[in-house]
Amino acid sequence: MLPWYSLHINCGGREVDVAGNATYEDDTDGAGASRFYQSRTNWAVSTTGHFLDDDRPTDSYIWTNSSKLSMNDSRLYMNARLSPISLTYYGFCMISGNYTVNLHFAEIMFSNDNTYNSLGRRIFDIYLQGKLVQKDFNIEDEAGGVGKAVIKKFPVTVTNSTLEIRLHWAGKGTTGIPVRGVYGPLISAISVNPNFIPPAEDGGSSSGISMGAVIGIVAGSVFAIFLIVLLLWWKGCLRQKSQLERELKGLDLQTSSFSLRQIKAATNNFDVANKIGEGGFGPVYKGTLADGTVIAVKQLSAKSKQGNREFVNEIGMISALQHPHLVKLFGCCIEGNQLLLIYEYMENNSLARALFGPLDCQLKLDWPTRRKICIGIARGLAYLHEESRLKIVHRDIKATNVLLDKHLNPKISDFGLAKLDEEDNTHISTRVAGTYGYMAPEYAMRGYLTDKADVYSFGIVILEIVSGRSNTNCRPKEESFYLLDWVHVLKEEGNLLGLVDPRLGSNYNKEEVMTMINVAFLCTDVNAATRPAMSSVVSMLEGKASVQEFETDSSRFGDRSSSRAMMKKLYQHLEENSAPESQTHSLSTVGPWTSSSSAADLYPITITSEYLLNRDSAN
Repeated sequence: MLPWYSLHINCGGREVDVAGNATYEDDTDGAGASRFYQSRTNWAVSTTGHFLDDDRPTDSYIWTNSSKLSMNDSRLYMNARLSPISLTYYGFCMISGNYTVNLHFAEIMFSNDNTYNSLGRRIFDIYLQGKLVQKDFNIEDEAGGVGKAVIKKFPVTVTNSTLEIRLHWAGKGTTGIPVRGVYGPLISAISVNPNFIPPAEDGGSSSGISMGAVIGIVAGSVFAIFLIVLLLWWKGCLRQKSQLERELKGLDLQTSSFSLRQIKAATNNFDVANKIGEGGFGPVYKGTLADGTVIAVKQLSAKSKQGNREFVNEIGMISALQHPHLVKLFGCCIEGNQLLLIYEYMENNSLARALFGPLDCQLKLDWPTRRKICIGIARGLAYLHEESRLKIVHRDIKATNVLLDKHLNPKISDFGLAKLDEEDNTHISTRVAGTYGYMAPEYAMRGYLTDKADVYSFGIVILEIVSGRSNTNCRPKEESFYLLDWVHVLKEEGNLLGLVDPRLGSNYNKEEVMTMINVAFLCTDVNAATRPAMSSVVSMLEGKASVQEFETDSSRFGDRSSSRAMMKKLYQHLEENSAPESQTHSLSTVGPWTSSSSAADLYPITITSEYLLNRDSAN
């Protein structure tokens, strides 16, 4: 390909001739959540991110203005390309030298009236050649209003024949107003002009190239192309690509990238001896990198129906979060049909396995350790809900998704189902996804999602930590019984300490046990509005706040029969009306480590529905 010294793109629109300037090439490819599009000339575009709950059926990554624009060259601003997370343009085969990059912007998605559409705020960062050149860029503020043009000019130096222009959403601005999913970067046009006289226009001052040199250059180029094609074929790049690889080809990763060769070497080619777990996402292997770092590799199973979306979602969510009680994501690997997530290795596997996994895998967790684990999980959730830059609802809090390091410190894992929780929104209406037995009633029944759904799930985990038993068993339907039901029975009998794991004997602090159980009652309140925030839960568990200060009318807890009837109706509803997404996660969801054994077989809850009915008759 011949060298280029300019670039003109009408982002999101058709080809436009601008008088006295140049022809702006068309850029109308539909794009996608991980799309890489190569133009007919010397540029390409990559889009990253999925517009969750976007109502538009097609062309989500292109926006067309519906009102009249009055600025000069208005045709350049009638369409714009946008992306939820990252939008990257590449210029290839550029002559080395200094250039001026002109980025054309106009906010055409929001309005300047007093309607709902005027409330949006779009904020993103601008990178050139990998360097941040403008942080927190707001089109509307820079242009002085919506529907107005602003051109940002930046000097740039090209040394390796490639120019990279990247617009990256850093989590600021609006995510739900006025149209769901419009918060990412948006651009109308790009023009790149040289700050030097191009070779074809230097008046012939350059000396000519001899025919021999031309023949040598052509022969060398042919040989180089042959070697490149051979190398690409050997690496599998020219073989038939799977659907997974095509969908994730243009993923602009915001975390470290590992090669498949590195991961195979670390796991001894995914040796079964290194397999440490199996989840809904796929198997998990222990590995050791060349520098001695021990890792856990989560491998997407080819049978996973929701894997692609969850894979992208988990990278986008967890790479932006850092907390002592959240599992750390080192990076990922995308080669061929392999999708791999690389995490820090957690020596003591999952909380579920430690409490009620196979007998030879269980850990002797004393009471102080259980209390420390409970407080750690609460701190991690408080960070997700109230302290992080991105407010996150996890949607799948359970003992399986809590990992334990070598010091038995808990870390929350598996963000494949996580959703952003906007402060301006009272709730999110979404498809149900999670694990039966841990989902809050309002979410499981109506898809009504707030951070209080995580609070409910955490209340169930508290009961599991105290009792050492799984919330649900795997018995036939007529004998199925939930841990929460049993706790209400014990409450009526005035014997809440009967919940305590018999393996603890009498070696526990009764006051701390009662605090944790009462906090669990508050967290699992059927009324979402009266459940405490996770910051309040942390204060109560640490003894800095009285549980009584947050207690509500105890009559809600006393009506055991109506509560049991409601839960029966809830899970009947789930079984009959589950969407494909919730069915995928009905029994277990993705996690770096999961237990394949039935907890109920090891620690069955002996109180059955028949016992309760007989007890009611006797009363």
